Amino acid sequence: MGTLLIDGDQIILEHPTEFTHGDYSTNIALTLAKREKTNPRDLAQKIVEMIKQAHGDHHEYVSDIEVAGAGFINFYLKPKFFSETVAHVLENEKDFGKNKILSGKKIMFEYTQPNPFKPFHIGHLMSNAIGESLSRIFEWSGTHVVRANYQGDVGPHVAKAIYILLREPVSKELYTPSQQATYIGECYAKGSQAYDDDVEAKKEIDEINRKVYEKSDAKINEIYDWGRRVTLEAFEEIYKMLGTNFDYYFFESEVAKLGEKIVEEHIGEIFETSDGATVFKAEKFDPKLHTRVFINSKGLPTYETKELGLTKTKFEKEKLDLSVVTTAVEQAEYMKVVEKAVSLMYPEIAQKMKHITHGMMRFATGKMSSRKGNVVTGESLLSDSRAVIFEKIQDREFEEHEKEHLAQVVGVAALKYSILRQAIGGDIIYDFEKSISFEGDSGPYLQYTYTRIQSLLKKGIDRGIIPNTTLPEGWVTTDVEKILYRFPEMNERAFKEYAPHYVATYLIELARAFSTWYGNTKIADENDLHSPYKMALTEAVGVALRNGLWLLGIEAPHKM
Repeated sequence: MGTLLIDGDQIILEHPTEFTHGDYSTNIALTLAKREKTNPRDLAQKIVEMIKQAHGDHHEYVSDIEVAGAGFINFYLKPKFFSETVAHVLENEKDFGKNKILSGKKIMFEYTQPNPFKPFHIGHLMSNAIGESLSRIFEWSGTHVVRANYQGDVGPHVAKAIYILLREPVSKELYTPSQQATYIGECYAKGSQAYDDDVEAKKEIDEINRKVYEKSDAKINEIYDWGRRVTLEAFEEIYKMLGTNFDYYFFESEVAKLGEKIVEEHIGEIFETSDGATVFKAEKFDPKLHTRVFINSKGLPTYETKELGLTKTKFEKEKLDLSVVTTAVEQAEYMKVVEKAVSLMYPEIAQKMKHITHGMMRFATGKMSSRKGNVVTGESLLSDSRAVIFEKIQDREFEEHEKEHLAQVVGVAALKYSILRQAIGGDIIYDFEKSISFEGDSGPYLQYTYTRIQSLLKKGIDRGIIPNTTLPEGWVTTDVEKILYRFPEMNERAFKEYAPHYVATYLIELARAFSTWYGNTKIADENDLHSPYKMALTEAVGVALRNGLWLLGIEAPHKM
């Protein structure tokens, strides 16, 4: 065969699905077999012989290399490798899993985007969970992350809510911003119905919409200022619960003028007039796209125009390497048209834009209403999860304020994990009962595993067993160790593919492996010479779970 030349980029190492097939595996022999015109298994054997000749039979970390199946090459790691991983985890607790691949890069993540005068919908909850998790995953890869929230504080939806509020003012019995915001959301729903069913109502709502833009009516201005403030305050309560702190709040009312200016400057070049409106016929530049209105026949800017103003504002505010926007999949085609317009006017900006879409949340039991009988919103789901968790922990020996905090933390975990455990893009099947379970594939199960670890560590320390990473004689490597060391690889893959579900999947695999191991061994045993290492391994698993939960935007409580 002669000299075998292998390009390093061709070698892809993966983890076999079964631990019995090694800790790493490559199919390089199958890839090169056609080029070398030889049997892939024979080629794999030759590659193994080359590796052994180069490194000898006594590699520091590799115990064995074997050829399997049609020509896969499997690598087995020594116990020493895993024990040193445990030591590394404990020496670098807060940084375990981090890398500096994107060091020096600045990325803005825009997510959540609830609109004042409307309810905080399930879609907003999904966008928040995904955007916050991606922000954290990228931060752990060295990125300077800027969090942004874009909210529609002008437009027809505002006018629809004000139309009802002019007739049915808010009751003085609704004291909190959350209660008042809920009422405003109900007014929006009524106004939307009136707009569709009543011609006169439609005319009046359109007139209110014009006056909101012009700020020409004192009474409407008063209701607008109050409603905007109240709903934004209510949103802040939700952000606090979800663990999100935004660096920028962008509003349609602030970027609309800039968007209009951009459109006006490019009429005849990119935009054109049609039936009194200003449109962008994107299909002229890309047959897969379609025409969108940017200034309507009433002279008002549409969402598309405001999006132009927003995009320009972002890059004026910050020197960004990338702007990532997370929205529902329904906005995919609309965003493609906007991005095409941006690419024609500002190609340097268009190269730094990325749009991520998520699917819908569907309920496993079909249609679902909140426990109070209302329409299901993101806020009501959070409230219901928190309420059920609170009921489940009533018999725990906690102070009342501890129960309330724990119910909130676990309730948020139930929802976030349900969203993040599946790949972004597809619809999510949400099962309320499974989501709040302390067992199985759920956020609360991960939290419970973490608290169990803290309890085990305390028990061991109380018995005088100090964690020690020195590999004990006769130690047999566990499945827990074989999963633990993969955490940094998993995080790197998650940021490269914009995929938080890799984190969720990893954490469940680690938690299940630990639970199985814990069920078959005694960790805190004063008479077992292996116990100090077992304690160290247990502590390392706790570190990985805590760091991984943080990447998902989930708090790791110390007791449950």
